[in-house]
Amino acid sequence: MLKLKPKFDLHRDVVSDILRKEASVCRVEEYSGAVDTCILNMERDGGILYSWKGATGTTRIGKYDPQTKQNKLLYTFDKQVCVSSCSLNKEETLLAVSLAQRTRGEELLKPMSKCLTLLIEIHPINNTKVLKAVDCRVRVQFLYPETDRSSVLESHLLLLTEDGYVDQYHVLLARQEGYRVVMVNPERLSKAVERVVEDFTWVQWDGHTQRLYYLTHRDKSLLRCVQFYPNHNCESVLELPLDLPTNPFSTIKFVNLGFDHYHVERPEQELIRMEVFTNRIGSMCVCCSQPLNDNQELSYTVVLVHKGCSKMFTVSLDSSRSSQKATQLHPLFIPMGYYILVYLPGYFLHCINTRQQEMLCHSLFLSGLDVDLGLQYQSASFTVLGVEEESNTVLLDLASGRICTAELSPAYLLQILRTDTPTCTSRTDPQRLAALHCLLVYMGNDPELEPKIIDWLCDNVTAFESFDQIQEFILASLYRISYEKSLSLDKVLPYSSVFDKKEVSVCLLEVPGVSCTTELHTEPVFKGKARSLQGFWSELQWNTERMKYLEAVPNPRYRTSHIQADWDKLVQRRRSSSHLKHMEENTKKVLSMVDTWSLDKKLVPLFQEEDHQQRALIGLMVDKLREHLNRHLPRLGKKKIDSLVVNYVAKLLELIRHMLESVWLKYKLGPRVLCFTQQGSPAEWAVFHFMFRTLEATRGLCLPLPPGYHTLLAVLGVRCLPHHTFLQYLDHGLLQLTETFVSRLMTDLDNSDANEKLKFSILKRLPEPMEQRIHQLWDHPVSSASISRDYVRTLLEKHNKNKGFAFTGRDKPGFRPEFLPLTYLAKILSDVEEQALNPFEEQENVDARFVEETALQQTLILLGFQDK
Repeated sequence: MLKLKPKFDLHRDVVSDILRKEASVCRVEEYSGAVDTCILNMERDGGILYSWKGATGTTRIGKYDPQTKQNKLLYTFDKQVCVSSCSLNKEETLLAVSLAQRTRGEELLKPMSKCLTLLIEIHPINNTKVLKAVDCRVRVQFLYPETDRSSVLESHLLLLTEDGYVDQYHVLLARQEGYRVVMVNPERLSKAVERVVEDFTWVQWDGHTQRLYYLTHRDKSLLRCVQFYPNHNCESVLELPLDLPTNPFSTIKFVNLGFDHYHVERPEQELIRMEVFTNRIGSMCVCCSQPLNDNQELSYTVVLVHKGCSKMFTVSLDSSRSSQKATQLHPLFIPMGYYILVYLPGYFLHCINTRQQEMLCHSLFLSGLDVDLGLQYQSASFTVLGVEEESNTVLLDLASGRICTAELSPAYLLQILRTDTPTCTSRTDPQRLAALHCLLVYMGNDPELEPKIIDWLCDNVTAFESFDQIQEFILASLYRISYEKSLSLDKVLPYSSVFDKKEVSVCLLEVPGVSCTTELHTEPVFKGKARSLQGFWSELQWNTERMKYLEAVPNPRYRTSHIQADWDKLVQRRRSSSHLKHMEENTKKVLSMVDTWSLDKKLVPLFQEEDHQQRALIGLMVDKLREHLNRHLPRLGKKKIDSLVVNYVAKLLELIRHMLESVWLKYKLGPRVLCFTQQGSPAEWAVFHFMFRTLEATRGLCLPLPPGYHTLLAVLGVRCLPHHTFLQYLDHGLLQLTETFVSRLMTDLDNSDANEKLKFSILKRLPEPMEQRIHQLWDHPVSSASISRDYVRTLLEKHNKNKGFAFTGRDKPGFRPEFLPLTYLAKILSDVEEQALNPFEEQENVDARFVEETALQQTLILLGFQDK
């Protein structure tokens, strides 16, 4: 499920180097003694701090630099000590160390604190200052502010104690003799200290964002966050009430503050495991797990701060399925982009989608012994170090001393989609839907991935019972493309067609193995003023405010099917010409953008003809989507919204073209596809089937297609379907006759009996204006007769206008103008009869019908078709 990339190996990258150094100290070729090496901390720049006890009876602290792959000795104690916490400042001039004091033997008689915290100068080793000597655990952590200054002569150190408070030491430095960096007035350090946190029971440090989260508990549990800024100032920016037990932690819990190898809690002592994960786009999740209850049910809660709700998941565990005791384990929470992975080896893996959290089916849940992340997971030894700038999660296995970056495996997710392998026959529709969304939205930027998904779509053309995979592919891909342009669009754009169904399938509402209860969460309180909140905090604040609004308004997420009623009116010509002109301007903007992208794309003949119906639908979609975004996201501004909407619809047309190109390449189709004279091959039938399913999918969502799509589909239909079946597809509205298609059909097909019959059948189904234009192209007596009739009608109508008669006889039911001269004569006589003041007073009334029949009879005799 995870792709693991080795980043650091304690034995390979450190121990081997230490053994060489110890051999040189002992003056032997190869040192055969043991070195007790352990990882202490990982700083923001990726540097790994470690300690080891060597041959000379001393304890040393070193740093591994992942950029240079080099080890550096930082400090050597003159005796063996127990380093429980350690941190190095950014300039590598100061080292903060917390030592666990051991009292044994003769030391029992001496008064000694349990923990000694030191601040050590290391460039050069010159001075050591005692910061704390207390009877509780102490963790140390330097701040790593981002600064443009090359030389910084001040450092800031956090000191966190088991007594539940956090102090910040401001250490001033001075440069001597050009290279020596020493503390200024080290004896006054105790006065250069600031109390940051007064009381906590749980604390977590986020080195990448320089944030400190802590939990206080008086009347209720309250999560707070302190943000440290580049100027070394700090500010309490967030307060969030949490629904936790009265005493959630038996002892003070430190998270991401290094590794204390001399005080390791046993898993069964942890009543609650809790971690906070944030994402730069303005999402914040608080994850909590509780121990197994009497019913063998494991519960874990994910508070989605940016969504204003919390999700409590419950999984029933089968103790017979694993050799491990679940009561001794808490699940591991792993952030993976905007996914949170909840993992309990041998039991389950839950990939929680924190962005689309409305339904369980958009989060992937796998259970059983086959769920394996490739991690040798032990609850006490495995930890998440953070997320790198490339969005890769960094994991540490303390037991083995290995650090690796992890990302979701697209190959594994593709395997979940496929039904043609023995291992995947048991996959359910919710699992496939969740895997498809993860591939398309989370991993969609991988250019090698999309053709594989389209290949899967081709092999599974029939829609699943619970969802349409082509609709999901289109909407999820567009969603990914759009929210990258503006993160606010996450809340108002469609991402799944499931919500457009009248009835959602039961299997998507209830995922086997996991249940979920949702509660609206108490709103977070942002302590900083709105103008002072920047970056992540301003985005999170805006997200929470926007969620309150979106919860209160109906249909905040745009649904493409909502324009169906407007589309029906447009088809029935119930729109003003000014409105039609406005939509045509929208269409021109979209197609001009597509033309810019597609100059070198000529594999599939699209965007090469006028398609008035699709052009109208394109313009209507732009209009409705722009209106929706202006209503719900006015903050973006009309100019940006117009650009986003045009880009969205253009990307839709591009996506469908790209789908066809991938299918074209898969089945190796060439220019011969456009020829009417050959019967379609099995490959062309497969492409026709795929295109027809795409047509059904887009119609179901009322989405436009690229101009030329209907022509191409009709050409494949003629080649692949029997003629009578093709005509049935036309009559049922499944295929459309375009002028480009009919023109090529009339000119390319010869006039054999079968082809002539097909052409007559198609002519009967054409609207009159198109029929008249098509007659000009078909060299056939019927076309010649039609052209002659039209010519005579035009002459007679022109004559009528001069004589003052309106030639409207065609509109009368049952009137059949087979011979236009006779029709004209009958019309004149009929009009004369109607214009008479009182036809009953005349001596002789004119029977126009009798005159017409008599004239026709005489004409037939004159032409030799009938005897007298």
